[in-house]
Amino acid sequence: MFIKLLIIYYIVINSIGFASMGIDKRKAVKHQWRIPEFTLLLFAFLGGGIGSWLGMHLFHHKTHKLKFTWSVPISVALHIGIIIYLLTYFK
Repeated sequence: MFIKLLIIYYIVINSIGFASMGIDKRKAVKHQWRIPEFTLLLFAFLGGGIGSWLGMHLFHHKTHKLKFTWSVPISVALHIGIIIYLLTYFK
């Protein structure tokens, strides 16, 4: 049961991370109110790093910002470690 909830959580948070990059890119192009960078990075560090990274590259958004090119991959590595730990702990 725990593993199913974990999978659902990561699917949802990565979808949010991906969508937030797309939405922010669209708003940037239209010169509208933007999603704060803190929020974009928060989604990544809450577990949505893969979705955020895919969104960055698919939408060509934040790919030249050092803060994002380092932080998002670090968030992915962090959560890979967390997942490995949880899967071995709850085996």
